[in-house]
Amino acid sequence: MSPLIPTLLPELALGLGGMVLLLAGVLSKSNQFVHCSLASIALFVVTALLVLAAPSGTIYDGLLITSNFTRFADVLVLLGASAALILSLDYNQREDIARFEFPVLVVLAVLGMIVMISAADMMTLYLGFELQSLALYICAAFARDSLRSTEAGLKYFVLGALASGLLIYGISLVYGFAGTTNFASLAQQFSTGQAAGYGTVIGVVFVLVGIAFKISAAPFHMWTPDVYEGAPTPVTALFGTAPKVAAMALLVSVMVGPFGHLLSQWQMLIEILSVISMLLGALAAIGQSNIKRLMAYSSIGHMGYALIGLAAGTAAGVQATLIYMSVYVVMSFGVFACILAMRRKGQAVETIADLAGLSTQSPAYALALAVLMWSMAGIPPLSGFFGKLYVFSAAINAGLDVLAVVGVLTSVVGAFYYLRVIKVMYFDAGSPDFDKAAGSVRFVMAVAALATALFVFIPGPLVSAAAAAARALMG
Repeated sequence: MSPLIPTLLPELALGLGGMVLLLAGVLSKSNQFVHCSLASIALFVVTALLVLAAPSGTIYDGLLITSNFTRFADVLVLLGASAALILSLDYNQREDIARFEFPVLVVLAVLGMIVMISAADMMTLYLGFELQSLALYICAAFARDSLRSTEAGLKYFVLGALASGLLIYGISLVYGFAGTTNFASLAQQFSTGQAAGYGTVIGVVFVLVGIAFKISAAPFHMWTPDVYEGAPTPVTALFGTAPKVAAMALLVSVMVGPFGHLLSQWQMLIEILSVISMLLGALAAIGQSNIKRLMAYSSIGHMGYALIGLAAGTAAGVQATLIYMSVYVVMSFGVFACILAMRRKGQAVETIADLAGLSTQSPAYALALAVLMWSMAGIPPLSGFFGKLYVFSAAINAGLDVLAVVGVLTSVVGAFYYLRVIKVMYFDAGSPDFDKAAGSVRFVMAVAALATALFVFIPGPLVSAAAAAARALMG
C-alpha cells in the first residue's frame, strides 16, 4: 500500500462515501433521507477513527499535512456535523424537506472543511474553502419553498463569493511578492529575518479578511443574522459549529504557521477584529426578540473571544482558542436542539417570549436551556467560564491586558441577554404548550447540557489534547 493512502484515508472515506450515498439516493425508488443521514453519521464516526489513526507528516510535496492540530480540529468538525445531522432527522421530515441530498451535501461540506484544516499550501486551502462554501450555499437555501430560506441562501452566496474573491486575491498577492504558496517555504523565508514587502503584507490582510468572513468576525459578519434566521434550523446549527471550527483552525494555522514571524504586522489586526466582534456581539444582541438572530449575534461575540487566543500569538494562546472552540461547539448545538424543541401545534416558533412559563410545563427542558445559557454567559463552574478563563489568561500572559479587560466587560454586558432568556422561562407568566420534542432532539440537548455542566470535573483530556495540538502547530 502506498504511504500516501493511510494519511489520505479520512479524505478518501468522506469523498467516496459521499459519492456512494449520492448514487444510492439517485438509484433508490423511495426517499432515503433517514437512511442516508444515519449512514452519513456512521461515516463521520469512521472518519474520526481514521483521523486519529493517520500518521503525522506532509504528503504531495507539502500540499497536505497531518498533525495533532489537524486531528483535534477534524474531530471537532465531525462532532459538530454529526450533531447537525441528528437534529435534522425529525425537523426535515416535519418541514417536508427530507431529501437525501441534504446529508450528501453535509458530507461534501465536511470534506472541504477537513481539506482546509489539513492544508499546507495556499492552493489546497482555497480548494477546501470553495468545496465547503459551495455545499453550504445550497444547504442554506435547502427549504426551497420557503422565501426566508431562499433569501438566506442567496445572501450567503453573494457575500460568500465576495469573500472568496478577496481570499484568492490575497493568495495571488502573497505568491506574486513571496514567490511561493507553500506554508513551509513561506515560514522559512520570513524566519531568515527577511522583511516582508508591502505587497506581501497586503496579501496577508486579504487572506485574513476572506477567512474572517467564514467565522463571522465583525465587521465581516453582515451575512450572519439573516442567514441564521432564514436557513432551516438544523442548517443554522451546522453553520454555528463545524464551519466555524474549520475556519478558525485555518486562520490559526495560517497566521502562526507561514506568517508566524510576521506577528508584529498582523497582531493588531486580530486584536481589532476581536474587539469589534465582542462589542457587536454584546450590544447588538440586546434588542433581539428572535432567538435564532440572538444566537447569530452571540456567535459573533464568541468568535471575538476565540480570536483573543490567536492575538496572543503563543502556544498557550492557540491552546486557549482550541479549548474555547470545543466548549462553544457543544454549547451551540445544545442551544439549537432547544430551539428545535420550540414547536406549537406542529409549527416552529422562534421568539424569546414564546419560552414564557417553560419551567412549569417542562422543567427538564428549561433546566437544560438554562445551563447552556449560563455557560454562554461565562458563569462558573460551567464550561463557558473555563473557555473564557483560558483565553483571558493567554492574553494577559502575552501582555494584551487591554484586550482581556474588553473581553471581561463585554462578557458582563452579554450576560444580560443570556440571563433574559432564563428570566422569561422561569419568571414570566405564560403557557408555551410546546409539542413533545423528538427523541433525537432530546438526546442532543441532554448530551450538550451534561457535557457543559460536568466539564469542571473532567477538563483534563480536552486541555491535554489542546496543548498537544498547539505544540504540534507551533513546532
